[in-house]
Amino acid sequence: MTEELTAFVQKGVGDVAAMVSGALVALGDRLGLYAAMADGEPVTAGELAGRTGTTERYVREWLAAQAAAGFLRYCGDGRYRLTAEGAVVLTDEDSPVCLVGAFQLALAAVQSVDRLAAAFRTGAGVGWGEHHHELYPGCERFFAPGYRNHLVASWIPALDGAERALRSGAAVADVGCGRGASTLLMARAYPASTVTGFDAHADSVRAARKAAADAGLAERARFEVATAADYPGRYDLVTFFDCLHDMGDPIGAARHARAALHPGGRLMVVEPMAGDRVEDNLHPVGAAYYGFSTLLCTPGALSQGAPDAPAALGAQAGEERLRDVLAEAGFGVVRRIAETPFTMVLEARV
Repeated sequence: MTEELTAFVQKGVGDVAAMVSGALVALGDRLGLYAAMADGEPVTAGELAGRTGTTERYVREWLAAQAAAGFLRYCGDGRYRLTAEGAVVLTDEDSPVCLVGAFQLALAAVQSVDRLAAAFRTGAGVGWGEHHHELYPGCERFFAPGYRNHLVASWIPALDGAERALRSGAAVADVGCGRGASTLLMARAYPASTVTGFDAHADSVRAARKAAADAGLAERARFEVATAADYPGRYDLVTFFDCLHDMGDPIGAARHARAALHPGGRLMVVEPMAGDRVEDNLHPVGAAYYGFSTLLCTPGALSQGAPDAPAALGAQAGEERLRDVLAEAGFGVVRRIAETPFTMVLEARV
């Protein structure tokens, strides 16, 4: 084989290994295997099986696979350990670098490949509610650590005057709220304000209502089934958390948000970090987001049946395209107020 062919074969084998290893990460999370190793002490398959109520023979194979993939360290004598760094990434859902939800989300997303193959041929969409049931909690777990670490601490304070209004008592619409992670964070941090989460996926709204009740926030955090084009009310702040690119008509969604704002109100748009050109996004973060966009975001936007709307933005829209959408919707001032390695945050005002 040529050097180039050998390199491509090695890449292919690596990606096959990554695909199956990712599924095993989701399995280990579901069974509590990582949590049982979070103390960093070396364990045998038998010890780990005893801690987790699983079967030693399965656990032995899982441990070897995870060590080969680099998620665990092999210590010799049949013992394995999870490093402190691994414990943060795979067990600490309060950390902004926790990625375990991404594996849960990815495993659920790839189970729609049969449906997507048909959609590729017909151009039809695949609605958000048509995916595997693990997709929705996985999506929440993927994004929630970033929200917990940044939303109240830095993103809202960066909005011009918004934090003062929220502390005094403001009305907030959280559009595309999913299972309510962002909504509940705002309701908890600003008890004088009322936050209403809107989402078109009824099962997610039911889960959000339960989470609000369990947290004692049902009086300040309400949830309703509605799309980005038809939710009612007037607000001081409207938010889109990682969802504007999922809209079948993003300009229409932004235009409805502008109409829903009180004078002096503002829109906050949180979107995946992306450059404006494809070549700016040819790296692992871009690969992950383009992948999720192919499996979830673009099919979801195309399912919404807005024939006069622009092409689906996708999860790597980039700031320039987002600014164009917001300007077309009537927002005269758009500025980037915050960013992380995974996220950009825009403020839009009339």
